[in-house]
Amino acid sequence: MNVTEISEATGLGQANLSKHLKILTQAGILSRQPVGVSVYYEINDPLIFELCELVCDRLSDRIQQQAEEIQQLKILHSS
Repeated sequence: MNVTEISEATGLGQANLSKHLKILTQAGILSRQPVGVSVYYEINDPLIFELCELVCDRLSDRIQQQAEEIQQLKILHSS
C-alpha cells in the first residue's frame, strides 16, 4: 500500500502517517519500495500479523468479560 491508500483506509493524515511509516521502516518492520512517483510499504515479518491477531483476540476477550460484568452489575442494582 502507498501512503495515500493507507491514509484513506485509516483516516490518518498523510504527514503524520509518513512520519510513522519512516520510523517503522527504520526499525525494519516495514519494507519500502518506490514505484514511479509512489512509494509502497509492506510488512517484513509475517509474525507481525500473528502478534496483531493475538493482541486483538485478547482485547476482544477482555471487552466481552467487561460487558458481562457490567450486565451483572445492572442486574444487581435493579434488584
